[in-house]
Amino acid sequence: MTSVLDPQPTTAPEAADPMTPVPYRLERLRQDTRDTFTLELEPVAGPPLAYRAGQFTMLDAFGVGEVPISISGDPTRPGPLEHTIRDVGVVTHALVTAEEGAVLGVRGPFGTTWDVADGEGGDVVLVAGGIGLAPLRPALLELIGHRDRYGRVVLLYGARTPEDILFGDELRTWAVDHGVTVEVTVDNGQHAWRGKVGLVTHLVPRAGFDARNTLALVCGPEVMMRYAASALVDRGVPAGRVRLSMERSMKCGVGLCGHCQLRELFVCVDGPVLTYDRLAPLLTCREL
Repeated sequence: MTSVLDPQPTTAPEAADPMTPVPYRLERLRQDTRDTFTLELEPVAGPPLAYRAGQFTMLDAFGVGEVPISISGDPTRPGPLEHTIRDVGVVTHALVTAEEGAVLGVRGPFGTTWDVADGEGGDVVLVAGGIGLAPLRPALLELIGHRDRYGRVVLLYGARTPEDILFGDELRTWAVDHGVTVEVTVDNGQHAWRGKVGLVTHLVPRAGFDARNTLALVCGPEVMMRYAASALVDRGVPAGRVRLSMERSMKCGVGLCGHCQLRELFVCVDGPVLTYDRLAPLLTCREL
């Protein structure tokens, strides 16, 4: 029997037990905002995890519990497994307060992907709200890695306050060095803030992109995604070309427990990335 600590585990995802966490060591913990941190993890043994933009893992703080977290690293380059986490609960608090060198558990990767290659030859618009920028970061890094294959790449990002803006240095680099149009707005601007104030959805009508030849990727609070997707469709983006990342109360990651069921969908298996034409009739159902 192969142990999870075997130095030469199989690399085929189908050969691993999806319910058994693999030990990863916390190599670096970076504080991004007052309540948001990025964990850089390396496997205790074996090769690093292969994943695609949009997928998530179940992160386990041993003895406390596990939570689903989208991967926020660069899927095109080998390196630490990155997760950007907001400190909002018992498990997330245990993860972001772990000491460097601590061993955490990782299950996955699970779920569907952004499939950004579908946007080749056209424009790509990313709409992010709050920490929703973290699951979109791998897609943006993949776009930048093949920048010549795409037309306009537009990032519309909304945060609660200027202090809550994620990846501030990277936002500038993406705009200056990689030709990404970056528009940032905040809900509550202070005296020192000279940027836009208002909802991120208000940026959609004025953004420069060819709607009929656009792939749109949206991640953030559910209400924000609903309005952003509607604004994109109103602008002319086909509903089947608008993709949302849903993370609804996922517990097992493999479609067994039913916690993430959204009528006929299991978000952990059928999602988390789903097209708006499939989600639209479900997002407007009360208490679904």
